[in-house]
Amino acid sequence: MAKAKSQQSLDTWTKQKWRTPSGKKSSETGEVYAPAKTIKSLKSTMAGRKKLAAANKKKREATAKGKQHASHGLHKGKKR
Repeated sequence: MAKAKSQQSLDTWTKQKWRTPSGKKSSETGEVYAPAKTIKSLKSTMAGRKKLAAANKKKREATAKGKQHASHGLHKGKKR
């Protein structure tokens, strides 16, 4: 029996290595979680580092307001 599209997506998501840019817990640093591949590509350019810094700033602001999720824009345009 073939998996539903949502189950296939979950499998793909599970196989990705998700982490923060520093490798520490988000609860300690206030950083965003993203796939390691995305973080590596963002860190490789100045524009990417700025985008990552802006995302971390938005995440910290949302956390300070007591929100669990932040609309930081790193995943914008990704099919979810």
